[in-house]
Amino acid sequence: MLIKLAGGTVYDPPRRVNGRVLDLYVQDGRIVDPPPGAKVDQEYDLRGKVVMAGAIDMHTHIGGGKVNLARVLLPEDHRADPVARTKLLRSGCGRAVPSTLTTGYRYAEMGFTAAFEPAILPINARQAHMEMADIPILDKGGYVLLGNDDFFLRLLRDGAEQSQINDYVAWVLNATQCIGVKVVNPGGISAFKFNQRALDLDEKHAFYGVTPRQVLKALARAVYELGIPHPLHVHGCNLGVPGNIETTLKTIAGAEGLPMHLTHVQFHSYGTEGDFKFSSGAARLAEAVNASPNITVDVGQILFGQTVTASGDSMRQHANARHAHPKKWVCMDIECDAGCGVVPFKYRDRNFVNALQWAIGLEIFLLIDNPWKVFLTTDHPNGAPFTSYPRLIRLLMDRAFRNEQLSRLHPEAQKMTTLASIERQYSLYEIAIMTRAGPAKLLGLSDRGHLGAGAVADITVYTPKENKEEMFAKPDYVFKDGKLVVKDGQVVEVTWGTTHTVKPAYDSRIEKPLADYFDRYLTMKLDNFVIRDEELVEDGRGSITVHPVGGNR
Repeated sequence: MLIKLAGGTVYDPPRRVNGRVLDLYVQDGRIVDPPPGAKVDQEYDLRGKVVMAGAIDMHTHIGGGKVNLARVLLPEDHRADPVARTKLLRSGCGRAVPSTLTTGYRYAEMGFTAAFEPAILPINARQAHMEMADIPILDKGGYVLLGNDDFFLRLLRDGAEQSQINDYVAWVLNATQCIGVKVVNPGGISAFKFNQRALDLDEKHAFYGVTPRQVLKALARAVYELGIPHPLHVHGCNLGVPGNIETTLKTIAGAEGLPMHLTHVQFHSYGTEGDFKFSSGAARLAEAVNASPNITVDVGQILFGQTVTASGDSMRQHANARHAHPKKWVCMDIECDAGCGVVPFKYRDRNFVNALQWAIGLEIFLLIDNPWKVFLTTDHPNGAPFTSYPRLIRLLMDRAFRNEQLSRLHPEAQKMTTLASIERQYSLYEIAIMTRAGPAKLLGLSDRGHLGAGAVADITVYTPKENKEEMFAKPDYVFKDGKLVVKDGQVVEVTWGTTHTVKPAYDSRIEKPLADYFDRYLTMKLDNFVIRDEELVEDGRGSITVHPVGGNR
């Protein structure tokens, strides 16, 4: 079947198409060159419409143990936003932590076609994949958590060769069917279990004697030398702590030129100036990112209202528990290799710290020069639910609206930010980079994030509006793999996406010490730990897409 999307105004940064009127052709789920003389089976008149590739959320907590803990902890969140069953859609619920089905519907209704879970614990990877497989329409993928696991910390403590660390990282990626590697509070989650309540970049772990800097360098080099497209995904030390901008800047310098992606940097960009001893480090962060070609970031923007913070950083979540709203929280440990904390939270515009956090995130977006280096996230649900993205886009594209919102905030916070003086407004072309082309490039998804021939036909069509929140909240059409799945902001067909993975080569001799370790310390055998391809597709929904590695060295 040949589909023609006629006369739309296309924004396609990888092909440097910035607002040109073009026809697109779709056949067998992919974009194709115009077939000479071929008969068009279906045509959509897109004159006056904005056309982009399907949006990609490269950091959103949508699967795994902590997400389910958040669902259990917040039944009131489910009651507040039920989704009724229809002839097409299954019932669901939730706003801050939606059910799997609702997650897929809500993302698709905003024009998103892929989302990546950034914190998959290896021992819990099977459950996380099963949960994500229940999310309709979207492509999925995950980053495996390393850096606090006992086996890795033993390797580092004992002075293992980098090649052995590389083999371990590659083996874990294969076993867990993930596309990248994430480190959360490097070494700090483990240190928390030895009664350390903080661990700065060059502070030694009480038991292993290694520092977060050593953890970061070993993992970043492993990812680079294995040729994994996505750089090491770093949740740094001292999240949320006033003064942590110093640690963040040292982390950037400590990468020593290796590719590194710093995640939810809004939570890592705080100074200690002013009467409240809390200030913005956004300008210093942006200056460092602008000067470092090896560094990319996503923001983790907060938006006001009720949400829940769910993180593998049990050290910081334990400290944050006193701020819980409503007053309930949970921290837990998993197989002594990591942990998680779930703390409900309500961001308030009249609270000084929350108001300045809001401004800091927007400062970061607007002060980083290159939109290929900064990515639109709220660290869902930590800063805000992903359904807040249209409002965030409006804040970036509309200075008058942004400053009007700023004027409503805590007056002392307004004094501590330069946001009102920043004139920059994002263009549609820059939004297409930050939400489509950029994430696809960073993740190595060569056939996503663009509209060239050969690309998967993930396409979103909007009616241009002055109010960009309204525009991006309700696309006219969303095509997934060439199928129309959303019309006028409503799901009209349910499909199942692919799971994105990488499978780097490794020396199989690493399996002998791993098998011995599993037998001695863990509750499952090595063979049970490994997730086979057939497990991800056994119910007939979705597929696996393995992306090539190599080329970094």
